[in-house]
Order: sequence, then C-alpha cells, then structure tokens
Amino acid sequence: MGPSATGKSTIGAALAAALGVPFADGDDLHPAENTAKMASGVPLTDDDRWPWLDACGAALAEAEASGGLVLACSALRRAYRDRIRAGAPTASFLHLHLTEEEALRRASSREGHFMPASLVASQYATLEMLDDDEAGVVVDATLPPDSVVAAAVAALRRAL
Repeated sequence: MGPSATGKSTIGAALAAALGVPFADGDDLHPAENTAKMASGVPLTDDDRWPWLDACGAALAEAEASGGLVLACSALRRAYRDRIRAGAPTASFLHLHLTEEEALRRASSREGHFMPASLVASQYATLEMLDDDEAGVVVDATLPPDSVVAAAVAALRRAL
C-alpha cells in the first residue's frame, strides 16, 4: 500500500516472487472510468473507490485458498483498508513509506503510467498511516528494491 510512485508494483512483484505466491496489480481492477478519471488528473472520490476496493478484497479472498496473493493497492485510508478486510479478513498490509517529495520526483520521471504526478499531493493528503491495531508493517521505500523486499519479508513473518 501507499501513494502513487512508492514502488507498489515493483516491490509487490518481487515480494510475491520471494513468498512464492502470485502478484496482482490493483490498478488492473479499476473500472475503466476510474482509470480515465485519474489519467485526466482528477482524484477519485470514495464513491469511485468502493467497488474497486471490494474487487481488491475479493481477489485476496479468492487467492487465500490457494496460498495467498500479493496485491499492489494504494489503500490510503483506514476506511479503505477496512473495506478490503471486509472481503479478506486476514489481509495484511505492507506500507511502502516514502516522502511526498520523493514520490513526486519518481512520478514525474516515469513514462507510460496513467497516474499523473499532479495527483501525488492529493494522495498524500488522503494517506493515513497504519494504526497499531491493523495487521501490517511499514518499510522504508527509499531502500534498494532487494532491501525493501528483504525487510518486508522479515517484518511480515514477524507480524504474522
């Protein structure tokens, strides 16, 4: 979880490989209208997000019987994570922590992604850190990807 450009897809795919489970990108679960809205620089509303979050929870729940899934998903607010957990109660979150400035730098330099750098600020304005009672861990996303994955695997194993 985390705002745009924190490395969710890159780290998620590497984490899934390290854990021996499939990877899915939550961006692929968005309805086309959501993707078009974000691509045009308009932040999503909660009403836009609810069906998407339900789809994320369903994907995690479906995969649980076969050993699990790593799903890259922003899950910026507690209410969003609660919505995912409503469908997948055993979901655990890995928050890729990055400063807004670094996320903006990364988003501004990437090519071919539908999410414009102009929406980074709105995502950080929405972001709520994991609460102490939430299953999950926070990892410094400024580390090299291999180090982020190693820290995530170790922290998730301790937490679970």
